[in-house]
Amino acid sequence: MIGRLRGVIAERLPDGSCILDVGGVGYEVFVPLGTLGRLPDAPEAIDLHVHTHVREDQLALFGFARAEDKRAFRTLLGISNVGPKLALAILGSMDARQLAAAIAMQDKTPFKGIPGVGKRTVERLLLELKDKLGFVAGGAPAPVRTNGAAVASAPDDTVLGRVKNALVGLGFKPAEADAAVAAIAGDAGPDEPFETLMKRALAQTA
Repeated sequence: MIGRLRGVIAERLPDGSCILDVGGVGYEVFVPLGTLGRLPDAPEAIDLHVHTHVREDQLALFGFARAEDKRAFRTLLGISNVGPKLALAILGSMDARQLAAAIAMQDKTPFKGIPGVGKRTVERLLLELKDKLGFVAGGAPAPVRTNGAAVASAPDDTVLGRVKNALVGLGFKPAEADAAVAAIAGDAGPDEPFETLMKRALAQTA
């Protein structure tokens, strides 16, 4: 099983994965959307903590910037009716530390707008994850490096706020991110998922 990879990003794909070039071999790795946007481009090398997910007809790699995010992903997979796609969507909206904080406070708000996470799923997560995320370090989320600069993974209690943060993580200037979010805010429904709004915001920057 592959547990960790170090290489450079050769390509970012629209399905939320990237091609990680490791010594000339390209590994397709699915990465939480928020993390993927903040990873540096080549030639800067990155380290990904990898979970190898094996099914009868498929082998898929899921990569995370921190080991605790990988452990949180595996913990989520242990929850009934939570598969890798849903677990990745959750960690694309919040990292392991934010997830642990939400569980500790029994706060449903951070789960709003995550595709596939309905009321019953949130209730199940709050119940079944209780006391299972003790490995997560305390404190604020660690900054992630992008193009040589540290960008804080700042929590935000709105989906549009997370879209803005993701755009800044992708390298857009804060003013550009504000403009893109402002352009879609008027048509953004209260229950629209992060991924949908992110695609619309990116279209505004083209």
